[in-house]
Amino acid sequence: MLRIRVVKTASGANAVQVVYYRNRKRFIFKHIGSASSSNELESLKLVAQDVINNFNPEIPLFEETKLDNLLYLDKIEFLGVYSTFLYEVISGLISQVGLDRIQKQLLLDLVTIRIVEPASKQRSIELLESYFGIKHRRQSYYQSAPQWLLLKEEIESIVVEFARRNYAFDFDLLFYDVTNTYFEGRMQGSKIAKFGRSKEKRSDARIVVLAVVVNREGFLKYSNIFEGNMADCKTLGGIIDALSIQTSSTGRKPIVVIDAGIATEDNLTMLRGKGYDYMCVSRSSLKEYHADTSATPVQITDKRKQPIELLKVRANGDNDQYLWVRSQAKAMKENSMNGLLSQRFEEGIQCIQEGITKKGGTKKLNKVYERVGRLKQKYPSVHTYYDITVCDDGNGLATSISCRHKKGEDPGKQAGIYFLRTSLMKLDECTFWAIYNVIREIEYTFRVLKTDLDLRPIYHKTDDASMAHLNLGLLAYWLVATIRYQLKQNGMNSGWREIVRSMNTQKCLTTSVVNIERQTILIRQCTEPTKVTKAIYDWLKYKYVPFTRKKSVGTPAEILKNDSP
Repeated sequence: MLRIRVVKTASGANAVQVVYYRNRKRFIFKHIGSASSSNELESLKLVAQDVINNFNPEIPLFEETKLDNLLYLDKIEFLGVYSTFLYEVISGLISQVGLDRIQKQLLLDLVTIRIVEPASKQRSIELLESYFGIKHRRQSYYQSAPQWLLLKEEIESIVVEFARRNYAFDFDLLFYDVTNTYFEGRMQGSKIAKFGRSKEKRSDARIVVLAVVVNREGFLKYSNIFEGNMADCKTLGGIIDALSIQTSSTGRKPIVVIDAGIATEDNLTMLRGKGYDYMCVSRSSLKEYHADTSATPVQITDKRKQPIELLKVRANGDNDQYLWVRSQAKAMKENSMNGLLSQRFEEGIQCIQEGITKKGGTKKLNKVYERVGRLKQKYPSVHTYYDITVCDDGNGLATSISCRHKKGEDPGKQAGIYFLRTSLMKLDECTFWAIYNVIREIEYTFRVLKTDLDLRPIYHKTDDASMAHLNLGLLAYWLVATIRYQLKQNGMNSGWREIVRSMNTQKCLTTSVVNIERQTILIRQCTEPTKVTKAIYDWLKYKYVPFTRKKSVGTPAEILKNDSP
């Protein structure tokens, strides 16, 4: 018959045992544990009683019964939550692309965390530990970052070769554009940070120009960084020289698609001279043109079902092909803007008139003309539709000013009309329009780089640190573009932040619990992915969980809270 026995140990604790007697000798059936308090003693007695109640006489008394699965529920503790799966997916993609060949683990980890949550380098190192349990020294970044600048060409060749091999990209159609990002700091003495035309309207800050070349799927082919005072149109020559001559599987040079700001006559002449075909928006509206003899008007609709009219035309004295485009949505926008600008221009003229008539106002004729000139400079798109008359008294003083619309001039007639230009002569209207509109992909590229990957603004104080920051963002974009392309092939067109949010919902939980034998058991288990996350894993060909459950047993001293097991 089994009984409960409590005995004092040498340490002063109470040991609880299940014992039985045979031939007046006592045998220990099971040692339950040692209690240092009355509550623990009562818990151990309940366990011992449970052992006695469930004892099967048919089981030999000397057979060892496993009790290590009996746990103290009041000693369960959650040690950490990690986004292991997101790291596993991005690490797998890094290996798939072949970027692990550069053997710079800190660089690749910083790229990973920039994709997940962009932050400063110091903060990124902290996030790597809190998100994934990966530790790096901050000093390692400052020691290694200058060396990473030398990896740009090697990384570009690895990624482009991966795209050609796995996605059959031949880069026969390339889209080129530039953007800029500003510095939050003086950057005095910098060779790249200069004052220039900021696209973010930050005329008070120095900027740097980022030029990128992407294919029709938004995959980065080439990138470069220019000084902030470099004009957009001056960057194309260096980019074209840097591109490889053999850029397609057929050996044919690619078609270069550029925006109006870069499509100067000098640049187009340069492209023709180097054997490149091109497509762009005409920088100026054609004055003398006629419809192509083989062309017929074509009407299509945009994404919002607004009509767009297309017609191939030829310009007098020009060998290029032009596409006349009239967009109803663009016309409405331009008419609205012109109406507002015309109203402000007329208010400006009225303000000058009030200055002439009131006491102490601007009356000198030369000063009045200066004010008119500044007003025209402020509203260049509407002042040409007005006749402005200034009357004076013959002694150098203005007496009145008036403006009226020019006869026969109607800005609404040209609203919504622009021209596309190309050196390709055998394109139909719809193909012409479709090719050019892919340039919107490069706009998404800039949006991801500057917003989702946080390249704007730059807080670094040296050129090397700034270049490392920009190249880190470009490397992250390559991985983003790869994931986006695979998902878009399956019909998922969500923004990058939404994709990260979905994948980040799956976590890895680490739990600590003490069993009846006072051993600390550490359990790591994956949460179940959501329906959307499962779909992403299916399309990327990843497992739902990298492991089902991991269990390790040790003494309490071996386990440190918040450490990844």
